Parts: sequence; C-alpha cells; structure tokens
Amino acid sequence: MLQLKNYHSKFLHYLTFELKKGQNLIILGSNGAGKSTLAKVLCGITPSTTTINNTPLTLYNAKERTKLINYIPAKLEIFDEYITLNDYLDLSRLHTLLESNHLLKFLEIEKLKDKPCQQLSSGEQQLTMFATAILHNANITIFDEPTANLDPQKSRDIYSILKSNILQSKIIITHDLNLAYHLGYDIIYMKHGKIDFKGSSREFFNENNLNDYFGTSVKLMEDGVLSGV
Repeated sequence: MLQLKNYHSKFLHYLTFELKKGQNLIILGSNGAGKSTLAKVLCGITPSTTTINNTPLTLYNAKERTKLINYIPAKLEIFDEYITLNDYLDLSRLHTLLESNHLLKFLEIEKLKDKPCQQLSSGEQQLTMFATAILHNANITIFDEPTANLDPQKSRDIYSILKSNILQSKIIITHDLNLAYHLGYDIIYMKHGKIDFKGSSREFFNENNLNDYFGTSVKLMEDGVLSGV
C-alpha cells in the first residue's frame, strides 16, 4: 500500500493519498494543478513522508525502492549523446525476465535499436520510456502523460498494454480524457494543489460532474468517447 498523509508544501496543500495493492489510478487536472509534483512526492524524488507497506520510503535501500516504485516522466532526458535505444533498454531491465529485443519487436520499434536515443523523434522517445517501465517492472509505476506525442494507433497500443496485467499497479497522469474513460481506473481530479474529486470512473464521467469541471468543452458521446465541443 502506498500512502501519503496530510502532506503540505508550496504546491500541494495538506494532501492525503492512498493506493492499495493491485489498484490502478488516473490523476487528472488542469496545467499547474500539482499532478506531476504529487507524482514526484510519491516516488521520493521530492522528500516527503510517503510510506509503502507502512514503512517510510526513505528507510528502503536503493535496490528495494527500484522494486517498489518507478516514475516515468513526461519527457525523455538523455545526457549521453551516443547511447543507443537498445543499450538504454538493457540498462532499464531490472525486475523482469523479458528481453529487450522482444519488447522492441512488440512495440514495433526494433528497427530503431541501434539509433542514438537523442536522435529519436518525440513519439519514439515516448515509446522508449514506456518500454523502460515494462523492463523495470516495479510494483507501482507512475506514468506522466504516457500517450503524449503518439499517433492514434500507437496510443491504442499503449492503452492495450495499460489495460492488461503486463504491469502491476499503475498511476497515470494524463490530460487524455478518452484514455482515462476507457481504462476505467479510479480517478482523482486535482485543483490548486488539492484533491478536488476522488472516486470511481463511473462517478467522475457523468454529465453533471463533467459540466462542473469542463463546462461545455467536453461531452460524453453515446459510444463513450469524449470529444471537445
């Protein structure tokens, strides 16, 4: 169980958070609401009182923490201009028996394996980060905008993986309401550094609630797809 109790900082205000074992969660909110800040607090990038299984995250050693939680940022940052995609994925392989070459083929990026990561397109970098999450295989994986910069087909591929049991517990920060709706995970909506909504997908995606948060800019269609109007 991942917990944060009454955490307060410049950007987050007396915030309490809980993720049970096996639970998946979507974090929604406008820009600047505190979503990415919360993610960094939960995984220990920002010092906090986060606990996992009732033990402070700071008391776990580095190896134990890699098994417990992993944060996948919104943008790939590579400082070695020569490291190739394949080499980078090999470094990311921590707690899985899956080989990186199998994953490259699965994501249809095997032709890029010898290409330096710095030369990958934004969409290719997005797929690279997603691949590292699978190879890392932590108990909890936090994704920050996992479908950003992806074309519709690749977004559907990512959706299929997130919907499956390939990864364990997942926390997904996204602006993609279609992704949030179809995954059906529990949802929190952040506003001004606070959790303004916490509940099921069904509770969040109803007409009254959508009107409260988005006005007339979002509509729930008959086929369940959200669209700007």
